[in-house]
Amino acid sequence: MSHDELVRRNKAHTLTSWTAQDDWNPLSMVKAEGVYFWDADGKRYLDWSSQLFNVNIGHANPHVIQAIQEQVARLSYAYPGIATEPRAVLGHMLAEITPPGLERAFFTLGGADAIETAMKMARLVTGRQKVVTRYRAFHGATFGAMSAGGDPRRLANEPGVPWIVRVHDPYPYRSPLYRGRTAEEGDQALVDQVAETLDFEGPQNVAAILLEGYSGSSGVIQGGSVFWNGIQALCRQHGIMLIIDEVLSGFGRTGEWFGINHYPDVQPDMLVLAKGLTSGYVPLGAVVVGGEISAYFDRHTLWTGLTYSAHPVGCAAGIANLEVYRSENLIGRSQERGKTLHAGLIDLAERHPSVGDVRGIGLLQLLELVASRETREPLSGFNRPLSDPMKAVAASLRAQGMSTFVRWNMIFCTPPLIIDEQQLRDGIQILDEALAIADGYATGN
Repeated sequence: MSHDELVRRNKAHTLTSWTAQDDWNPLSMVKAEGVYFWDADGKRYLDWSSQLFNVNIGHANPHVIQAIQEQVARLSYAYPGIATEPRAVLGHMLAEITPPGLERAFFTLGGADAIETAMKMARLVTGRQKVVTRYRAFHGATFGAMSAGGDPRRLANEPGVPWIVRVHDPYPYRSPLYRGRTAEEGDQALVDQVAETLDFEGPQNVAAILLEGYSGSSGVIQGGSVFWNGIQALCRQHGIMLIIDEVLSGFGRTGEWFGINHYPDVQPDMLVLAKGLTSGYVPLGAVVVGGEISAYFDRHTLWTGLTYSAHPVGCAAGIANLEVYRSENLIGRSQERGKTLHAGLIDLAERHPSVGDVRGIGLLQLLELVASRETREPLSGFNRPLSDPMKAVAASLRAQGMSTFVRWNMIFCTPPLIIDEQQLRDGIQILDEALAIADGYATGN
């Protein structure tokens, strides 16, 4: 089928998420390899967002494909109450790379159901109801996970679960808490505000604080050590579980195995994983626990379950992915390529007045575009449809053969960890041309 015919049939017989179906104007995709994919008419795209921030090892890795094929031939499915070799091996491998003390994994089908499981665990173990989360966060699209995320995509389905409490974000570029303060002073003010929120809610009612290890699709908005150490201290003071969502930021995306590893003094009670766990080759998620939580479920029933929990093919894909990360040094590679990417983005910011902020680390970075650097007026408003300027930027990227996320006034720069220096330069060049369009809408140009 041609691109047009492929899109027509998809629209006629399937539904897509997060948009009115009449507005859906998708790319097509018939082949992928490395950091590229091709549409049905043969046009090549640079996968600048790793699809949904998840194809960390790149497309069509032969080692992972072979592992999946061999597992399907040997054992394609076992119900979750059966012990299998892939499940045992992957659980052991995760215990080796996750923060100290986390030793046992519950496997799910993806990130959202892993978040649901983590919140259930925290509520079961503590006997408390409430979970504290951030406004600018996304934790998945199932009912509880969507409520937990403050992302505006939750609004159409509200009221959600009643026991989510949201706090504000460590956002030095825009938060009023940071005005006239250093980033560290702003972080401390925010921690003090979270402490006050806990007092208002009754800390004895709070089961967990749920935070992304490194902020992702809500804008790569990240606190520093003052913020993280302060949050952990509040958790320890009040017996609150600290759940770290590494669905997007895990497996080398930030130049560390996990985003929370940038804050070595922080010890999560639970780590939630998906995306880069299998790089999207097969669906799989996980909640990794230890200590008090692990011991609790030795004595008490874990009241949750999934038909496809610990799926043997998913676990085999996870094992092979971890082997690729290690054999190709992709964690270190992300760190080094991230420096090159950041330097390129800073160079773009120096030449384009539409760039208000560059932030991120490793291969999780973005450009925030503004109409005015002085006022920081965004080029497209938060929780609103893309403005005409941002539509023009997105159209330019697509026309030039780049596939990435353009959300609100942000361009995400999150390519696969295997990207090389030339491919990064190619991406920067594409961004350069698109930003020239944005500059036409920025004052001072």
